[in-house]
Amino acid sequence: MVETPGSCSGSGNEHENGARIGVFICHCGGNISDVVDVKRVADEIGKLRGVVLSTTQMFLCSDPGQGLIEQKIKELGLNRVIVAACSPTLHQLTFRRTVARAGLNQFLFEHVNVREQVSWVTEDAEAATQKATRLIRAAVDRVKHLIPLDKRRISIHPAALVIGGGIAGLVAARDLAQRGMKVTLVEKQPFLGGRVAQLHTLFPTGEDARDALKRVIEEVVSHELVNVITNAQILDSEGVVGDFRTRIRIEPRGANSQLRQRASAVAACPEQTINEFDYGLSQRKAIYMAYPGCYPPIPAIDWNVCTKCGKCLWAVGGRGINLAEQPREMVLHSGIIVLATGFDPYEPLYGEYGYGIFPRVITLQQLIRLLDPLGPTGGRLPRNDGEPTRIAFIHCVGARQIEGVNQRQPDGKVKDYCARTCCTGALHAALEIRRRHPEVMITDFYQDIRTYGRGHETYYEQASEAGILFVRYDPRHPPRVEGNPKGDSPLLVRTSDLLTGGLDVEMPADLVVLATGVVPHDISELVGMYHCAVGSDSFLLEVHPKLRPVELAVAGVFLAGSCQGPMDVTEACAAASAAASKSAALIAQAQVEMDPFIAKVDEELCTGCQTCLTVCPYDAITRDETRGIAVVSEARCTGCGTCAATCPSNAIQQFGFNDAQVLAEVKALLQGAALG
Repeated sequence: MVETPGSCSGSGNEHENGARIGVFICHCGGNISDVVDVKRVADEIGKLRGVVLSTTQMFLCSDPGQGLIEQKIKELGLNRVIVAACSPTLHQLTFRRTVARAGLNQFLFEHVNVREQVSWVTEDAEAATQKATRLIRAAVDRVKHLIPLDKRRISIHPAALVIGGGIAGLVAARDLAQRGMKVTLVEKQPFLGGRVAQLHTLFPTGEDARDALKRVIEEVVSHELVNVITNAQILDSEGVVGDFRTRIRIEPRGANSQLRQRASAVAACPEQTINEFDYGLSQRKAIYMAYPGCYPPIPAIDWNVCTKCGKCLWAVGGRGINLAEQPREMVLHSGIIVLATGFDPYEPLYGEYGYGIFPRVITLQQLIRLLDPLGPTGGRLPRNDGEPTRIAFIHCVGARQIEGVNQRQPDGKVKDYCARTCCTGALHAALEIRRRHPEVMITDFYQDIRTYGRGHETYYEQASEAGILFVRYDPRHPPRVEGNPKGDSPLLVRTSDLLTGGLDVEMPADLVVLATGVVPHDISELVGMYHCAVGSDSFLLEVHPKLRPVELAVAGVFLAGSCQGPMDVTEACAAASAAASKSAALIAQAQVEMDPFIAKVDEELCTGCQTCLTVCPYDAITRDETRGIAVVSEARCTGCGTCAATCPSNAIQQFGFNDAQVLAEVKALLQGAALG
């Protein structure tokens, strides 16, 4: 520890406003001090007006480091504290709590990042030392204008809303209910289960997918604290953390629990349409059950297909079917919201790898339905005078695309992210085919095999041992699927094999399977309602992938499963449990504490121009029509500062970032740059 000469005496080194500032500079175990001369910085800062202590410490985040800060606050009567260390994202809360334990208001603390912003990005030691000095000098001028603040406290309605009835939504609802929370689960489709219901088995366990799904559904629907609403559309949602009001529209199911002769009703329906559950490989009736054992165990009517001819009603004797049923609306009150809206498989463009041109070019999802004993073909692969003898898998279709090489998608974007699950999924399916049909020749065309999950690499090893042939293609020159002029197989896959130094390969194929990526489900209306951050891949973006991995920037809204990126079932369930845990902890507090850095309107200066209403991205400002002034909702405001920056009459200031504080900091930085 280094203390500047005379800095501990507390005599004569105070600012005229009574600020007694303590500055603590961290070595960060060498991360900072190996580049920045921290002793020299401490000496320079110790000469500034108002600084009564300027010292260094090896690890300020450690217990001894925090103890030092507490000790000096009490010994020297410090009323402002600056810590120059690593990113505030990591330890700002740590030091706020340290300051509070010493009896000082935690918002009289300022955190300066001299690791990520200085030592890690500035190689020249002299330049780094000067830069660190300037940043801390600016913080000294800023903290002189800080005022004590109190956290906002908002009551929380003890109920949760889970949007999405796939595996992630089900797990989140189950975990919340098991923690004693009331839960409403809202699903857009008539049946629960999502994408997992369309699988046959799960990797890496090989467990039957619908058996595993059934257990989770039973745990959810049988719990007294869970209310499940299917066939429901979110219309709008308003409110803030602790007090959300969500209006939903429940579409008529057309059938109810009084329907006993369900098979008769389905059989009597004359209308058919493409069965989306089988990815278009089969047809279903206008009144239908999505899959065997689905929940609710009651048929639903597809009103886009139904002609209301009444034949299903006649077949069951007029009981259990209501063709005149109307939609209804209701408002759900919740303290938190969990988004578990899932994903969609990537749909190849017409002609992409021959998709849509050749009937024997299918997606991996379609293959999985074909392999399912309860699928459209009873588990049989397409026949052509017998079982197919050559099957080709092509990886990274709609994933890891290269600009200018792969086709640009209808949304204008190139899917350059890894879909994460399709490598293992393709190998899983290939091994299943090999197990059932050992005579089939399987060739796997890939960029890179990314079997990243625990136990997933085993699939690659088993595939190699089983004789599956691997051909590595150059992503700049992806394979071409053409008709086979020789006629021994209907298709021909052409590419060059990087594993053999770029030799040209022509592989006849009876079936080509495209291992497609995943894209986020279209939830544009929810993105607008909850002001969701969206990543470059169009998936929902969490606040921080490590520190806050299942939270949106909007307080009280959490993420579960594949709405935030490609995940396998295990990962989706883990994310859902994490979201449930964070949600339950928030509800259990009965109130939520939030930082006080929100906007405040000076009523005397406000002219009622409403500029702030038009720029606020969180709808946190309203107009008081009686007084003709703007009013900020403390619960909804996130402290983004947009209103304060655009107010033409300077009537809006933001706690923690008012004009005096920001200008003092900026002036100090400019003066430091001039001196440098």
